[in-house]
Amino acid sequence: MNAHLGGHDDQKGRPSLILIIEGKEFNWFEQYITGKQLKELRGLPLDCELFLDIIEPWKDDAILNDEVVDLARNGIEQFYVKQKLKYSINEEKFETDKQYIKGSQIRRQGNIPDDYQIFLNNKQPWEDDLIEGNEIVDLARPGKEKFYSKREVSEFIIIVNGREKQWCEKTIIFKQVVELAFVNYQDNPNTVYTVTYAKGPHQNSEGSMVKGDKVLVTNKMVFNVTATNKS
Repeated sequence: MNAHLGGHDDQKGRPSLILIIEGKEFNWFEQYITGKQLKELRGLPLDCELFLDIIEPWKDDAILNDEVVDLARNGIEQFYVKQKLKYSINEEKFETDKQYIKGSQIRRQGNIPDDYQIFLNNKQPWEDDLIEGNEIVDLARPGKEKFYSKREVSEFIIIVNGREKQWCEKTIIFKQVVELAFVNYQDNPNTVYTVTYAKGPHQNSEGSMVKGDKVLVTNKMVFNVTATNKS
C-alpha cells in the first residue's frame, strides 16, 4: 500500500499528501484514495460508515467503499466513523445511524401493545415525556435515550379550582372544564369564562383555553376557571 507514517517522499520523489483518519495521521503518495483504501489504512471494518469532515454549514460527505476522494485539494482531509446512536426500549438495547425516531417506530421495535403508552425517561425532577405515535424524538441529544411502556391510564385525577375531579378520557375540551368547575355551562354573550391550566403533559404543560380548545390530560393536572358576567 502506498502509505507510511512519518515520511514525506516516496522512492519516486513524489511529495506525500497528509490525511487524518479517526484522529490518526497518515501520508499517501497518490492524488486519489478510495473509501475501501481509507478503511484498510486505518484498520476499520469495511461495513462501517466513513465520513469526510466538511467545513460548516455544509453537510459531511459519506464515503462509500468504491468512492474516490481527491486528496490534493486545499487543506488536510479528515475522515471519521460516525458512531451509532444507542437507545433502549423497556431495557432492551437498540442502535441506529438515524438521528430521529418516531413513536410508531418505537412501538413496532419494542413490540408494545396498542393499549400501552410509551414514555421517554427524564432525569428527576422532570416528568417523563409521553411519546405519541406521530411524535419525533431526537436520539442525538446528550446521554442514551431510554423508552419504556406502561398500560394506558383510563382514569385521571385532575384538580379544578382546587377540588379533585375524576376524569376518564385522555383529552378534555374547554366546555368540559367549565362544567367540572360550575356544573352548568352558560352559552351566552353575557358570561365570559377564563380557563388556565398547569402541570399538564409536555405537549401542553401550561397555558390557557378558549371555547373549542382541547388539551391532553395527565394525572394531577391543575385547572383554574373563572366566570365573569358582563350584564
